[in-house]
Amino acid sequence: MVRTASASVTAGPTLAVVAREAGVSVPTASKVVNGREDVAPETRRRVTEALDRLGYVRRPRFDASKAPRLVDLVVHSLDSSWSGAVLHGVEEAAHDAGLEVVVSAALTRTRAGRPERGWLDKLVARGSSGVLFNLAELSDSQYAWLEQHRIPFVMIDPVQEPPEGVASVGAANWQGGLTATEHLLSLGHERIAVIAGHRRTMCSSARVAGYRSALASAGLRHRAEYVRHAGFDESQARRRMGELLDLPEPPTAVFVCSDRMALGVYQALTERGLSVPDDVSVVGFDDLPEARWASPALTTVRQPLSEMAATALRSLLRLMDGHHPESTRTELSTRLVERASTAAPRGQPRRTAAARAGIRRAAGFVTRLR
Repeated sequence: MVRTASASVTAGPTLAVVAREAGVSVPTASKVVNGREDVAPETRRRVTEALDRLGYVRRPRFDASKAPRLVDLVVHSLDSSWSGAVLHGVEEAAHDAGLEVVVSAALTRTRAGRPERGWLDKLVARGSSGVLFNLAELSDSQYAWLEQHRIPFVMIDPVQEPPEGVASVGAANWQGGLTATEHLLSLGHERIAVIAGHRRTMCSSARVAGYRSALASAGLRHRAEYVRHAGFDESQARRRMGELLDLPEPPTAVFVCSDRMALGVYQALTERGLSVPDDVSVVGFDDLPEARWASPALTTVRQPLSEMAATALRSLLRLMDGHHPESTRTELSTRLVERASTAAPRGQPRRTAAARAGIRRAAGFVTRLR
């Protein structure tokens, strides 16, 4: 079998001819043929076009019909309850589908959540039928590599908007930010701050946009000094909350774009001798176990992490079977989980649940009109 494949390759033009046609060195052409990652997208394109034009016969790098039912799950880290929720969703869906799952934290060793160099080569060596990327940002060359090897993949909550045609699953982040802020408005808060994640991440930008939309619908001026970014880091969130408290007119409530960052906000308030919610109301985002364990228990926006992961795996299965979805972006709904970390501003009476619901309905009606 190997000898036959070798004869097929040598019967056509040599790699040296392909390299000369593409204007590259033979080692560079060899990297493209063998699926190496360390090739610039434009160079890869020229070599690929030369291979096709000259009729160079390459050994197939991937055949989903012959590969074992094995998929890779690449997570941002393995030491967080976020990853635990994602793993739970993938595990259940994979069990139902009769799949084996390989889990790796290849994203933790690089900047910007990108898999380390060489990891994709190992993917082919394992014979994986597809990949799920969680909280990942792939480079142009990595997208090109996956396309060249025809490996199906789906992004779970991608860092940036994926290229056209790339399947992804996320949460309704804009709606979640809107709902969190409307809840605080319904309690009577007007000085509402937001502590967001990274400035350029898709989910964080959408949550801040929802926050701003809720303020605008309530007729409140957007205050730039009330918008802070903490990179989804607990210690940075503690510092950003300290900065908010140092303002001449500090906020009475804060929407924090992750539960982990909300714990940092709790710490900053405790250090100042302030209490939640008597002095400052706090709303988080995610509904991780930490939200229930916090004292007081954290009001938060629940995004269905396990359901997102399971949905992504089912989408991957359809891609592996050759089916292409009508829509490449799937968003699952979020909802507010009210606990003990929010109340009316100090000195104002608590509104009844019915009154708060009426204010939220009115805010939603104004939003729809806009």
